[in-house]
Amino acid sequence: MEIKDILHPDCTLCAVQGTSKKRVLELISQIANQYLTDIDQATILSSLTCREKMGSTGIGNGIALPHGRLNDLENVIAIVVTSEKPINYDAIDNAPVDIFFAILVPEKKASEHLGTLSAIATKLNNKETLSRMRKATTDQELFEAIS
Repeated sequence: MEIKDILHPDCTLCAVQGTSKKRVLELISQIANQYLTDIDQATILSSLTCREKMGSTGIGNGIALPHGRLNDLENVIAIVVTSEKPINYDAIDNAPVDIFFAILVPEKKASEHLGTLSAIATKLNNKETLSRMRKATTDQELFEAIS
């Protein structure tokens, strides 16, 4: 799986002024809703927050991988957001988070999303990729850094 297969340039947002986990998840759901016009924002947000209630998706090193399942979704989509300043996200290393790589997966393909998460985590384990993402000043630079 290639990142570019699930991430559209319109689904990247660089250096937002998120102030909380809740606000970042709301922003991710807004971006997804613009791309997934048949699924309302509240449904997207609910999917993301339900997963967070099971345990934080903050994987450490300033990275979070929020994800959710949606019934009316046909294909996996990704949303990538960086925050201007890191925020408290209850990550496993207790460090604040500034890179949010969210994925939304079709409920009927839920078993496939673990492989997708693994591929994303591998990509985000690359120090050069992380550096380019954190240095990005435009949405396009962020898209190019991760795709």
